[in-house]
Amino acid sequence: MPTRNAGDMKGLLFICADVDENYRTELQKWHNCEHIRERVTTPGFHVGRRYQGIGNSPDFLMIYETYDARVLSSEPYLRAKNNPTPWTKEVISHFSNNRRNIYSLIAKEGGEPTPDAPYLFVCRFNIKSESRREVIEWNSEKYLPAICTTQGVYRGRLYEVDTEVSDIITAESKISGSKPNLQKFLATYEIGSLALPKSKTWQEASEKKTFKKENLIKKLEDVQEELYWLDFVMYAHECE
Repeated sequence: MPTRNAGDMKGLLFICADVDENYRTELQKWHNCEHIRERVTTPGFHVGRRYQGIGNSPDFLMIYETYDARVLSSEPYLRAKNNPTPWTKEVISHFSNNRRNIYSLIAKEGGEPTPDAPYLFVCRFNIKSESRREVIEWNSEKYLPAICTTQGVYRGRLYEVDTEVSDIITAESKISGSKPNLQKFLATYEIGSLALPKSKTWQEASEKKTFKKENLIKKLEDVQEELYWLDFVMYAHECE
């Protein structure tokens, strides 16, 4: 697959999990030295990032940006997923509460930060079926741009799950026991400060009069918010 610009990436692999406390260093070593390199050298991958959870967030979050969601059903990717290395088999057997989804990009605001943002704010949610189109348009055209005007918010993106690709069962997923997230929608915000999501400026952006009038935020369901700090990152071009 030819080289693409970062702005072309429309697929996202999202994996979060808790890990046995005495095994976290081994996970980091495995992910740094073997697994992330294996993944980002797969055709269609752009970058892989690993985050550590803050507060009640899962212990680790691993996300991979791809050209589109179909990359994650491609023959090279599934071949790797169905032939996990011995080290991979050992590490993922220590996962618990493992959640995995594959998403397609709906909307974005801002560009890829350089260097990578130190923190990630994640919001997962569902939308009442009768309000789906209305809420997506509002979130894409108004809410996401408003939040991304906040100083210290580098980029915001909105995704919807690709159920067909997410539900593919592989040898690796059987070992890890991964299950899909309850929520079908995902918003990610790359931010420069942990305090931003609770800040006055963020809240002011969230509570614009037009948002109150439309009242569309109340049509979100199963909302779950999480904070992470960036632990490791590797780009495909770094492996060339």
